[in-house]
Amino acid sequence: MKSFDELFRERDWRPIRNCPGRYILHGASDDLSLAEILGEAASVSEHRVAAARDTVLVVALEDGGGLISYARRDGTMLHTLNTSEGFERKLRQLRIERKG
Repeated sequence: MKSFDELFRERDWRPIRNCPGRYILHGASDDLSLAEILGEAASVSEHRVAAARDTVLVVALEDGGGLISYARRDGTMLHTLNTSEGFERKLRQLRIERKG
């Protein structure tokens, strides 16, 4: 699986304001799947949580960071890339427990 640094270099990720360690995929990206971003099959967990109106898709990276993507009702996606700290903080905010 690709690392945080590899994923960060491959696409145009922009910092999320007031969210240290979290980046949003910029540009024409709302039709990209997680497989297209990762370049391979990944273990994706899907969550419906009160803190998000969209379905939340989570992929933990081996180096500690992760992708948190939101599947919107209109079929588009919003992708965020997170450092270890940003990933853990956002999962806590969403009340999503990491498995394994």
